Amino acid sequence: MRLFIFIFLLLIYSADLIGQADSLKHGKDSIPNRFYLLQKVERGGETMPEVEIKEVTIVGGPKATNRKRDYRRYEKLIFNIKKVYPFAIIVRNKLEKVNEELISVEGERERKAYLKSVEKEVFAEHENEITNFTITQGKILIKLIDRETQNTSYDLIKEYRGRISAAFWQGIARLFGTNLKAEYDRYGDDAVIELILQEIEAGRL
Repeated sequence: MRLFIFIFLLLIYSADLIGQADSLKHGKDSIPNRFYLLQKVERGGETMPEVEIKEVTIVGGPKATNRKRDYRRYEKLIFNIKKVYPFAIIVRNKLEKVNEELISVEGERERKAYLKSVEKEVFAEHENEITNFTITQGKILIKLIDRETQNTSYDLIKEYRGRISAAFWQGIARLFGTNLKAEYDRYGDDAVIELILQEIEAGRL
């Protein structure tokens, strides 16, 4: 669907307001200047830092009676994840590359010219693939972008393009049954997706 190529390009083009080359690394928050304050807890007469860890969810075997149907759904989920996962990686890597390149770009005109060239490059490379995404694949992509950048698509657009732009694209996404605020929950609703991704990353799928 064309919605997803617009969002995909917008996320990459949003990097024009990022000024830190190290603001995006794999597994770290892609929005700069964020930090997390650990709690101080006294245990046994000693004060130690402590952070709450989410409960680990163990996913068991399917309980549904229609095993063939469940297996087909599982196979379809694997297919959809394999199709969109590379694009979540592209968003992460493109943002990082643009951040690094902008350090050496001087002047507003040069910045705009560089970003325009990035936009054209990405559009030429990926337009056909992303515009053909199904709504289900688009929903998965939005969640995987959150997994890779540690920020929802909505937060990225709001941070770098403004609240009005984020609200506009959220409204468009809602029309297609999609939510840019969707968060990736590897310990809950997305536990099965996480298991599949771990198998993909380990080269077993």
